Formats: sequence, structure tokens, C-alpha cells
Amino acid sequence: MPRLHVLPDDKAVVTDLTESILQASLRSGIPHTCVCGGHARCSTCRVLILAGVEHCSPRNAKEQQMADRLHFGPHIRLACQTRVTGDVTLRRLVLDAEDAALTDQLKPHAPHRLVGEEKRVALLFADIRGFTSFAEELPPYDAIHALNRYFYRMDAIVRRRGGYVDNYMGDGLLAIFGAVDGTSTPLDAVLAGIEMLDAVRELGPYYAGIYGQSFRIGIGVHYGNAVLGSIGPPGCDRTTAIGDAVNLASRIEAANKVLGTSFLMSEETYNQVEERVEANKFEYVVLPGRAHPCTLYEVTRITQSSLTQSARNAPFLELYAHG
Repeated sequence: MPRLHVLPDDKAVVTDLTESILQASLRSGIPHTCVCGGHARCSTCRVLILAGVEHCSPRNAKEQQMADRLHFGPHIRLACQTRVTGDVTLRRLVLDAEDAALTDQLKPHAPHRLVGEEKRVALLFADIRGFTSFAEELPPYDAIHALNRYFYRMDAIVRRRGGYVDNYMGDGLLAIFGAVDGTSTPLDAVLAGIEMLDAVRELGPYYAGIYGQSFRIGIGVHYGNAVLGSIGPPGCDRTTAIGDAVNLASRIEAANKVLGTSFLMSEETYNQVEERVEANKFEYVVLPGRAHPCTLYEVTRITQSSLTQSARNAPFLELYAHG
């Protein structure tokens, strides 16, 4: 008979194909949460299969619908719909009332929360150079308006290139490409960065005319694996990225200050776009918190073919070295 090793309860449960994981768990006295009563409508019975996923029954239509909605990977299963043919080790993911509140899909307008998955994405950091000194000369309203005008233009560019702005951090932002549907690419991130630099130049006369000064930005792009998930309470959550790749993208952006550049990308990014981008190579660059020097590339020119082959239109043709 198949056995379930249920964590964190550390309890062994004997089962068979006549009952679901949820039924076997409840029969054995395990407090397995299931708000909807086992009808694949709430997702609160979700479990993480740690071993023996090959012994789990294929997803039926109801479970597949929920898995698609919440972007479940193959190892996250609904206990109410899954049966096993061999030994399986699993961990219950919803353990108390607060967990249930975060995961219950029965609530009206319940958000489609991404439970957490590793994905290869392009991460773009942009930061205004000297905004503190720029803003300290302005009344509070003008400082906020200037920043919002800038963010409004940047957000439109990122969206046009298939990404989304994940977070605003003071006068900086983080944009992610390839997180939602996987259609945007590292090239889209690079093209977005170039359009952002171009847009800041276009905004220069506006700021100079009103405030008597303008600013520049630095951009860093890295292509790598990040953990994506929905962060925040239901209704106020957003899909964000965490992990070393995010930190690296931020440090690449900061390296512009040291190298005297405006737009740097990692070697991983360059390897994806090298046929469409001309770049200056910087070897043996030491980034804070990194054990070994790395190679960075300054974007100096985008070929015309890159723009015509891209699915999204961009007015920018060429970026001159050092912005």
C-alpha cells in the first residue's frame, strides 16, 4: 500500500487510489486545511510534493484550471484532487487561519497570486543621478511632480517593451521583462533602457525651462534566474522578483558611477543580444558583495535590424558612448 509522509506533521499515512491525499490526511487526524470542502475551488489544501511526484495522479480538469490560474509548478498539487500509486513525501503549505486568508480563492475578486517559481528574466534597474541635489532646490510639490513626470514616461516605455515596473525605490525603479508570459526578452530590456535614456534627454528642456536644471540616469540590466512571487496582503499584492540576480542588476547599475557610463549590462545579457548590440567591454570589474570580478558591457549602439525585428516600435536608433 502507498504511504504518505506528511510534513510538518511528520506523520505516515497509508492510502490507496480510492481516496485523495486530503481524504487520507483528514482520516489520519492531520489538520489539513480545505475551505471549500474538497472541490478544487479554494486552493487551501495545496501541498508541495518533496519526493515521489511520479507517483501522483495527473491533474484533472478542475485542478489544472486552478494550477493555471495560480501558476503552480508541477510539484504543487491540490490534495483534494490528487491520488497516489506509490510512496510520496509532501508538505502541507497552509497551516493556520492566516495562511488560509492569504490563499483562499473563494473570496470575491480573489487575486491570482503567483505562489513562487524560479524563472529566467531580464532585470532593469534605473536610478537618477543627483536627484537629491536637484530636488532640494525645489518646493515639495515640484519635487514630487518632477519625479512623477519622469516615472510616467519610464513606465510607458517599459510596458511598451513588454515588461512591467516592479518597484519604485525613491528616485530609482526596477523593471522586469519575461516574468508574466515569457514573451519579452533581454533585447526588450536593452531597448527599453535605451529609450529611457533618450526620453530623459527629451525631458531635459522641460525640466531646465521650469526648474533651471535637469538630471541624468544610469541603467543596469542583468539576465538571470530570479524567484518570482506575489508579495503583499490579498488585494494589495504585486508580483516581484527576489534573489541574487536582482542584487546583481542593482550593482551593475551602480557601476555606471565608477566607470563613467550611462548604461551597463551583464555578460549574461550581452550573450543574448550581442548580434544586435555594439558595446564597450569592461573586464575585471569588482562589484560590491561579489566574490570574483566580472565583465560588463556598455551599450554604445543598437543596430537598425534590432529595431525592425522587434515586435514593438521604438523611435530610438543610436546611443552614443557615455550618454
